[in-house]
Amino acid sequence: MGRKQSYTESELLDLTKKLVLERGYDGFHLKLLSQHLPGARSTIYQYYSNKEEIVAACMKRVIKGVIEKASKIDETDAMQALQELLGIYVEESKLHQLLGDAHKINTTNSEAASRDLEVVEQAHATLKVQLTRLFQRAQQEQNLREDIPLPVLIGGFFNLINTPNMMNIPTPEWSQVLFQMWMGGAQR
Repeated sequence: MGRKQSYTESELLDLTKKLVLERGYDGFHLKLLSQHLPGARSTIYQYYSNKEEIVAACMKRVIKGVIEKASKIDETDAMQALQELLGIYVEESKLHQLLGDAHKINTTNSEAASRDLEVVEQAHATLKVQLTRLFQRAQQEQNLREDIPLPVLIGGFFNLINTPNMMNIPTPEWSQVLFQMWMGGAQR
């Protein structure tokens, strides 16, 4: 009878995310991962065959979580929905950093990694459609300036996510501060 696993797949993916964010895709490897886990390195292979598969699975898991939360937003009030969406994005503010390495994953030897990255691309497209729809509605309802092109509004909105929270305000309050700053600007 084999040795009992020392960790779950969820714990494995959580640690993968942490290490990829700390070290980048190029600095991440299975030996590093195994050094941070209890039990034998071979246990990793019960879940994933290689680095590409585990990182792609990690990316898929993170973006699916964002999609799940974003799909639950009530879009009746476009501005309220945008504020809630910003809160979700701020919660997962490292998502773009994580997904930025997706192009580095060599999928030629891993069908699983290829499938997971397709899911990531589809999810990203779904989020873009939702965001564009909300911005267009907000402009049509004259809640946002129509003289500012949509890509500029969306770009500014996305840059809020990368604003450093130097005061360590809890994430929900931080996203509200960012939204209010974006809506009202800093001008008196």
